Amino acid sequence: MQLERLIAALAPTDVVGGGALEIRELAYDAREVPRDSLFFCVPGARTDGHDLAAQAVASGAVALVVERRLPLGVRQLVVPSVRQAMPLAAVEFFGDPTAELSVAAITGTNGKTTTAYLLWSILAAAGESPGLLTNIERRVGGEVREVGLNTPESIDLQRLFREMVSAGDRACVIEATSMASVKGRLVGTRFAVLVFTNLTQDHLDFHGSMEAYFDSKRRLFAQAERAVINVGDEFGARLAAELPGSITFSSLDDLPGVELKLQGDFNRENALAAAAAAHALGVADDSIKQGIEAVERVPGRFDRVEEGQPFTVLVDYAHTPSALETALGAARQLTGGRVICVFGAGGDRDRAKRPLMGRVVNELADVVLVTSDNPRSEDPAEIAAEVVGALQLDVELDRRRAIERALEAAREGDVVVIAGKGHEQGQEVRSRRLPFDDREVARETLRRLRAPA
Repeated sequence: MQLERLIAALAPTDVVGGGALEIRELAYDAREVPRDSLFFCVPGARTDGHDLAAQAVASGAVALVVERRLPLGVRQLVVPSVRQAMPLAAVEFFGDPTAELSVAAITGTNGKTTTAYLLWSILAAAGESPGLLTNIERRVGGEVREVGLNTPESIDLQRLFREMVSAGDRACVIEATSMASVKGRLVGTRFAVLVFTNLTQDHLDFHGSMEAYFDSKRRLFAQAERAVINVGDEFGARLAAELPGSITFSSLDDLPGVELKLQGDFNRENALAAAAAAHALGVADDSIKQGIEAVERVPGRFDRVEEGQPFTVLVDYAHTPSALETALGAARQLTGGRVICVFGAGGDRDRAKRPLMGRVVNELADVVLVTSDNPRSEDPAEIAAEVVGALQLDVELDRRRAIERALEAAREGDVVVIAGKGHEQGQEVRSRRLPFDDREVARETLRRLRAPA
């Protein structure tokens, strides 16, 4: 694409240099700069892309998008915000792919991934050849791709949409996160339907308040042709009042004639969300039924680990007070025995939710083991202390040992919930990502416990 077209799309306040120039790719990561690319110097929390511009030019960038002129001999487009310019350029460069692709997006605190899986399955049953973008799996033209950010950066996102169109996908189901909304990753994306699941405390370290968190979700609906909203949630009820004509649902609605394979009452709500979105897209009832019934599990979401043990083991991604309450409440419904819970809180994230998580689990579980989640740069012991507070809870910071202890303590009829990491296959400690999968650790332990002495 000629740079002049991108200049027209971005309307920069200043352009350094002149002459015709062909741009073959867009880039924002200085470690991955293809030849003849336009590089976006994004200011970040830890590094400023302007400081990496010379490296990008040496790697193949022939032009830069900047917030200030740099002493480099390449074309420069000066804009007020590089981050805000990225999606505008991406939509133009990749030919506005969501004008051709029917995008169904899910936003909310809890239930996004499961709802996305259910809706993807419905659209597949309807013959729509849907793509999928979640934090568990990506699918483009039927091909499973490596997972990156939950909602990709705008350049990556628009590239993926174009690849879906080229591969024959007619629809895409995507998780639309609050971080992506605030950082502008979804600007320029057209939503054929946008689903709001719920809003509960999370990410307040980033948003600052529940109102700001809510606003990050609400603003996305300006890009949606149709809105589907859970009015059983207080924020959903507010949103529906602001958006006349939206399609609404709640957990009190019926799911007629559909045999839901996923366990837990909360999954009825996810299925209702997916069904309402499918109706909004004009999908027939038989495809909705077929699609929902085809989903027997979602990796790391109330995911059963079975090795012939006389008790139930569930791995779940629950990492907020509300999600823990929902998961443990559903676990209680499965048993007349005890509910045993292993959980922790992530480091470098919303600290205010930690004591709330401790109180929820203390109230709803019979046996509790507080452990390390993804401590990141924080001390796991200090995180656990904030979770426990004044409560009398057992702390086992070694996550493997905590899982082992919970399974060793389980008796026939109990339910063990291993919460917090779900599908994740690593544990973030300091600057390292160590291999760790709750499901595999549980399987290994269960096999050991069943093995003859």
